[in-house]
Amino acid sequence: MTSGKARRWRRAVLIVLGSIVVVAVLLDRVFPLRLPGPDGISSVVVARDGTPLRAFADSDGVWRQQVTAAQVSPLYLDALLTYEDRWFRWHPGVNPWALLRGAAGGLWRGHVVSGGSTLTMQVARSIHPIPHTVAGKIVQIFRAMQLEAHLSKAQILDLYLTHAPYGGPIQGVEAASWAYLGKPSSRLSHAEAALLAVLPQSPSRLRPDRHAAAAREARDKVLRRMRDLGRWSDAEVRDAAIEPVVARSLRSPLDAALLAERLHQRDPDARRIVTTVDAPLQRAIEDRVSDYLSRLPSHTSAAVLVVDNATMEARVYVGTAAFADPLRYGHVDMVRAQRSPGSTLKPFLYGLALDDDLIGSGSLLVDAPQDFGGYRPGNFDEAFHGPVSVADALQSSLNVPAVDVLDHVGANRFVARLAAGGVDLRLPDGAQPNLSVILGGASARLEELVGAYSAFANRGVAAPPRFTTTDPYQPRHLLSPGAAWIVRDILASNPAAVEGAPLEGSVSASAPLAWKTGTSYGYRDAWAMGVTDDWTIGVWIGRPDGTPSPGQYGAVTSLPLLFAVNGMLPVTHAGTRATQPVDVGKVDICWPLGGTVADTPPAQCRQRHASWILGKTVPPTFAERGITAWASGRIVLHIDDKGRRLSGGCGPVGARTVTVARWPALATPWLSTDDLAASALPPLAAGCAPDSLDAASPIRIAGVADGVTLRKPPNAAEPLHVTVNALGTVDDVQWLLDGRLQGASAGAKPIQIALPLPGDHQITAVAQNGPFARITLHVLGPR
Repeated sequence: MTSGKARRWRRAVLIVLGSIVVVAVLLDRVFPLRLPGPDGISSVVVARDGTPLRAFADSDGVWRQQVTAAQVSPLYLDALLTYEDRWFRWHPGVNPWALLRGAAGGLWRGHVVSGGSTLTMQVARSIHPIPHTVAGKIVQIFRAMQLEAHLSKAQILDLYLTHAPYGGPIQGVEAASWAYLGKPSSRLSHAEAALLAVLPQSPSRLRPDRHAAAAREARDKVLRRMRDLGRWSDAEVRDAAIEPVVARSLRSPLDAALLAERLHQRDPDARRIVTTVDAPLQRAIEDRVSDYLSRLPSHTSAAVLVVDNATMEARVYVGTAAFADPLRYGHVDMVRAQRSPGSTLKPFLYGLALDDDLIGSGSLLVDAPQDFGGYRPGNFDEAFHGPVSVADALQSSLNVPAVDVLDHVGANRFVARLAAGGVDLRLPDGAQPNLSVILGGASARLEELVGAYSAFANRGVAAPPRFTTTDPYQPRHLLSPGAAWIVRDILASNPAAVEGAPLEGSVSASAPLAWKTGTSYGYRDAWAMGVTDDWTIGVWIGRPDGTPSPGQYGAVTSLPLLFAVNGMLPVTHAGTRATQPVDVGKVDICWPLGGTVADTPPAQCRQRHASWILGKTVPPTFAERGITAWASGRIVLHIDDKGRRLSGGCGPVGARTVTVARWPALATPWLSTDDLAASALPPLAAGCAPDSLDAASPIRIAGVADGVTLRKPPNAAEPLHVTVNALGTVDDVQWLLDGRLQGASAGAKPIQIALPLPGDHQITAVAQNGPFARITLHVLGPR
């Protein structure tokens, strides 16, 4: 070739190449490359280890998780690049030999069988809708070359890993690995890597959940190719070929579904939300809750929240018993629903009273009918127990003692302290804090209660639960370390039993559980709260629509589930308890006055009780309401030589002085004969003027004689009734049958009391300031 012809040839080649470049640039401008944006990536909420809990599909209903080559298994990348596109690292987006092979196959069979597509071409088809035609193949080639011009090989590979089709709504290897195999793409075996490498070739035909045999055949073909090309050893391929093709039923994950929905709503633009949830524990407890609720009425739901005390991170979040089940209101998240807390607030009240030096754990309280300015609380079982310690009152969840303590603490102050600790009680519209809040006369959330109960494991410091790794830790002072320790000790020392049988796990020595139950008015909410060194657990059971569930209450319904959940949790502080604070001490105190045994004369120390106290303060027994003469419980009397009481200005010169320790008047119906005698006031000496010490004058029951025997008439449908009235008082009188409240009467007005069962019965009348009378009846069955 002459030099002139060579120059013309080079010029023509340059013109052609230049024209191609110009045309390519023009086409690139006219038909710009549209890369998928973040909106094309599904939002996924994952557990702390990366396990997807719930995926939220994009606007097209596709579940797709973004992933890079650095995040997937090297085995998968090896199988993909070896089997699908060995020349990926070097070709410009198109492999001419593969295209010729595909064209020859199409001419031979009359239709496109193998398009000879490179990974880049497959990415082009994944991100742009391109028909499976010859014209479509040309467009696909153009788009592949655009991708190679604009992106690096690493970027193109990442697009493939995220957008490759895997059947149904699943795109990308990470979503496919979780959907079919239940594991991340970073942990694939040889067999699993080969399966996921070949599946995009024909995702509908090779879906392992539907066509396991076809999927296995395709997988084994990849395995043989990897062996023949020397990528994997004979032993590796032989072992991989033995592995069966086992795929889960294709579904989007739905663990901690309501938590995921909550976090997705909080940050809808986030593509990946990392929670604090422990995935295996979450699934296990969800299954346990579902099994437990299957024994309860169909419309019952449940919520369980488990928090790590060290970090306040939620490890388990069960917002419903059955997600999306309309019968169980599965769309309602009961972890954050406003519900009446029942008696679950009582531990905080006693803790605050301890901090105020109002009580010790052994202090005397009175469980008897009382009137608090028109508010007359009763107990859950409608029975009263008379003199009780603070510890007994809390463990038995007695209502009257709790209201009594709240009356001393102050309802406004109690509600404000709870709010500072993270429990924002919601009162009825227009209502102000009152004594009913301690019995559930307000509403709170399970997550608030769990955050507050963590204070019993964290030296009095509460904090809201954390649901994501980015949620801040927000500690809040609720109680002193000493008060928190004493209350927890009381709750942990309470044996748990249902119908007399100890609950499974309730006697665990490795992780003693401090627990408290609660039931709202009308059996609408059954609660059980628990604290160990490691965990704070909250359980709620009820109907989300607020319908009562008679017979379902905390100690019977929620407490067994609480202990079951606690038994499933790991123990990291085995056999330990929170260290006893230095300001907590134990002393022996005397009832009825409340002072220490060392400081109380033996005659005034009717009963001895051990009591935890804070500092060196030993709180005395509460002063009685409405009685000023012996408000302190200790009365100093002047008596004559016959032991008769002398009032002011009365009596001989040689009168002596004695001190009487008086029990609270409302406790007297439950006292022994000896305690009553020791507390009784001597009679006034003749000629002495009456004094105020007789304010609590005795009363008498009329209508039925003491010790009488009664018989129910034969064939009577109604139970036997007696009509009684109280003489000697104009105050309101509370009537009890065998310790259970039956009703009230005004002064001497009569009241009718039913005697339903044969046997011995006691009828007790208690007047407002403590005077009481009691009679015993014997009831016979009909002849």
